[in-house]
Amino acid sequence: MISYRVVILGDELLTGAGDPKGLGWLGRVQARLPKGDDVAFFPLAMIHETTGDLLERWRREAMPRFSKDTENFLVLALGSHDIQAGVTISRSRLNLASLLDDAMREGVKVFVVGPTPTGVAEYDHEVQYLSEGFEDVVKRRGLIYVNCFEPLKDHDGWLSEQSKHSRRLPGQVGYGLIAWLVLNRGWFEWLGLTETDA
Repeated sequence: MISYRVVILGDELLTGAGDPKGLGWLGRVQARLPKGDDVAFFPLAMIHETTGDLLERWRREAMPRFSKDTENFLVLALGSHDIQAGVTISRSRLNLASLLDDAMREGVKVFVVGPTPTGVAEYDHEVQYLSEGFEDVVKRRGLIYVNCFEPLKDHDGWLSEQSKHSRRLPGQVGYGLIAWLVLNRGWFEWLGLTETDA
């Protein structure tokens, strides 16, 4: 049997913060995996992480969890904290490109989930540009990019939950929407697995 190791690096949305069920999007995605397959998930969240921070820690935290005897996968769940930190779009793109190139050289298969909207119009204008920049970098390398911004920016369920949370986090509906986007943008094809009906 093939063993799979999936390391997920991301911000606090990776923890399921704000979800009354505590599943977040990752728990919902993981629940759709086929029963009996040897798949180990290693979610490694970091609040307020920029692409520079991500680039600095990916090798230190992800590589020790991989093995030459396993299929190794890396999920990058990107946030929009570069905007708050004053990082330029060009620097954000370069940081992501450097990380992707490094991971690909190591034979790690990468899947990228883009930043989500906040419901704050002025800020989301910048998030849109950031997401478009990330998508360009990812697709130039023939990798999968899940654009979360466009489908969620005007979604009533997403915006309603965020407006009720002091940190503008999603709830059960919002995390379900992210999970749906991930599952329907090539997740199982990327892993080489078949979705369970359970």
